[in-house]
Amino acid sequence: MKKITTFVRMKLLKHIGIFLAVALLASSCGMSKIKDISLSSVGIAYIVPTSMRSMDGKLLLGINNPSISFAVQEVTGTIRYEEKPIAHFSTGSIELQGKTDQVYELPCTVTLADGASLLDVLVIASKRSLNGLKVDVDIWGGLKKNGVIRAPLKFRDLDISKFSK
Repeated sequence: MKKITTFVRMKLLKHIGIFLAVALLASSCGMSKIKDISLSSVGIAYIVPTSMRSMDGKLLLGINNPSISFAVQEVTGTIRYEEKPIAHFSTGSIELQGKTDQVYELPCTVTLADGASLLDVLVIASKRSLNGLKVDVDIWGGLKKNGVIRAPLKFRDLDISKFSK
């Protein structure tokens, strides 16, 4: 059982990592001065279960940023399966350096939503499909203007299966 739950947690964290990378890129594309940013790789540095309902981890995101530097202070969100909340996540901050192609480490925490269980996650993972998984995301950060970070960018009902192809 321990190997299965570790595998499921790694798969879940990897898919969240892919989504977060795409969300970071999508948010940055909304800023008029930032363009042509691409994701070159996604990996997991580590995951550590902190309880039966949560885990911490560090994602490795390879990002090619031919444009200017910008910061993302935090990404928070909720993952839903067929409209039922399954998990909530939050990340640490990341500053993307301009005119670089490098790997960034992004700490994150994932917690099962109220009413969701590890069994729910196992059932979803056993389907080996991301169909039915949607996410709501708030991204805090962006270009600093007079020392002030922009208000959060909000994305709702994003289909996770579209980001994994």
